[in-house]
Amino acid sequence: MTLTRPTPGVPGASEPVRRPGAGRAVAVLVLVLLAALIPLLGPSAALYGTGEAAAPGVSGIGLLRTVLFAALCVPVGELFARRLAGRLPGAPRERARAWAPYAAGVGFVAALGLASVVSTGNLVPHSLAAIDVGGLYESRDGKLALLEVNGFAAAVLCALSARPAMQVWPLAAVAVAEALRAHPAPETDPLTGSALTFVHLMCAALWVGGLLYVLRTLPLWEAAHEARVALLGLYARVAAVLLALITATGIWSTLRRMPPETVLDQLTSTAYGRTLLAKVIVVVTVAVLALWARLRLSRAADPLTAYSPARAEVVALGLVLAVSGLLTALPVPIRWT
Repeated sequence: MTLTRPTPGVPGASEPVRRPGAGRAVAVLVLVLLAALIPLLGPSAALYGTGEAAAPGVSGIGLLRTVLFAALCVPVGELFARRLAGRLPGAPRERARAWAPYAAGVGFVAALGLASVVSTGNLVPHSLAAIDVGGLYESRDGKLALLEVNGFAAAVLCALSARPAMQVWPLAAVAVAEALRAHPAPETDPLTGSALTFVHLMCAALWVGGLLYVLRTLPLWEAAHEARVALLGLYARVAAVLLALITATGIWSTLRRMPPETVLDQLTSTAYGRTLLAKVIVVVTVAVLALWARLRLSRAADPLTAYSPARAEVVALGLVLAVSGLLTALPVPIRWT
């Protein structure tokens, strides 16, 4: 007697035909909706009992920032992962379909929404007549908002052109604008803060978007097992460096806004601190999933079993983006002296 193992994905004669694609699409939609609820519903929980007042429209602004961050991650990650795949000798030529034009278009819409808020003095406009486009040129925040809008518009054109790699420049301009916006001139040593934020943001974009594109590419390489393992392994090695940079810049930025002796208190007594603590918890979860995937990749009989924790890692990274979007909309932490 010979025991045969059924081929995965091929139903037997008595088994109903399953449609995993539909189930995955529903799962992704549910996760996106859950991630959207964090910036929409998070402010009330974060501000409860702190005595702090939220800016008008903080929920909407947090959601728009989340969308903007995600729109930056997708094209940056695609460029990064394509470059990694191109470095593998003998790798298949198939690549996952580019989502960059769509992501940049969504980023353009989110940047427009944020620019409209800036144009009204950081108040949510209730009509088109309230939006003062010309006023954007008269303030630092307005100019940075316009830079983000134009950056995403240029990224769309570059992504649709014969040289999609050129979109790296407008995307970098968006990241620079976001880093400068987060650290206004009155802040102590704002250029240092902007540099830290830029490195933090770009490393996060490479990590999140790169992993998403790698996982979308692997199913296309079913006939090249070694190439799939090699791509996942190469990404894992680079991701370890990215995680180290994200951790270092995140800690440094936190200590610039919260003196060491006040950090523990502010993590529970301020809205910014509470949200930061939530972000740290999710990032630690992501790091555990990444380590789990790395161990499977190096020790499991089938290295591609690392695919499952890597998919969970993408989901957790999406929650990190949502919490980060909320973090940018909350009151800046108290600088105690």
